[in-house]
Amino acid sequence: MALIDTHAHLYYENMENVLSEVLSRASSKGVNKIVCIGTDIDTSLKSVKIAEKYDNVFATVGIHPHDSKDVSSDYIIQLEDLSKHEKVVAIGEIGIDTFRNLSPINIQKRVMIEQMELAATQNLPIVFHNRDADNDILDILTRYKFYKALAHCYSSNLLFAKKLISLNVLLSFSGNVTFKNATNIEVIQNISLNNFVLETDCPFLAPHPFRGSKNEPFHVYTIAEKIAEIRSDSFKNIAEATTRNAQNFFKI
Repeated sequence: MALIDTHAHLYYENMENVLSEVLSRASSKGVNKIVCIGTDIDTSLKSVKIAEKYDNVFATVGIHPHDSKDVSSDYIIQLEDLSKHEKVVAIGEIGIDTFRNLSPINIQKRVMIEQMELAATQNLPIVFHNRDADNDILDILTRYKFYKALAHCYSSNLLFAKKLISLNVLLSFSGNVTFKNATNIEVIQNISLNNFVLETDCPFLAPHPFRGSKNEPFHVYTIAEKIAEIRSDSFKNIAEATTRNAQNFFKI
């Protein structure tokens, strides 16, 4: 059964040094496509290079909210150049994070908006990070044009999920759906199969019972199993729907 990991960071040393093995383990669990997510100029470039090397890996390019305070004056030009690569399928990981607040909020907002504008000119989707920033995210998505959008590692409530879905935003669920303190169970139970995809956010957020270990794309299988259980649905239906949704969103 084919699966897609829509959010992986394959360039960390503990992944990149054994990447062929990582991809082989993913394939053994049916994870046949992976989207490698950039978080700054350097990792965006690394994501593109990895995607060039492996047919089943695709890349996004973008500036994470944590890194937004460090952008150069020409960062949009650099991202635009990278975004034209044939294996680049989205702009991201962009967004807002008021939990860790590693960059001033006004800079986070400006950099997110600038990248949304770039994505719109390139007809590329955006992949956004949202931590404790529901109102800010909704305000920006409502006020600024975007082609398509995906809410990475969705962890907010059902009401906010419905607001995003009404804006044609796709939700993505990661290993935290398996945690005892998961905050998104009601969302998983009450949205359409057409409205979400799967991700690992590897090497972070390994699902239970692997929590605390290095996460890998093959764990998408465990996440799909858990979502099938939560929805009282079959693994086959979850795999087929989320794969179709990811293929349509990223055009992969």
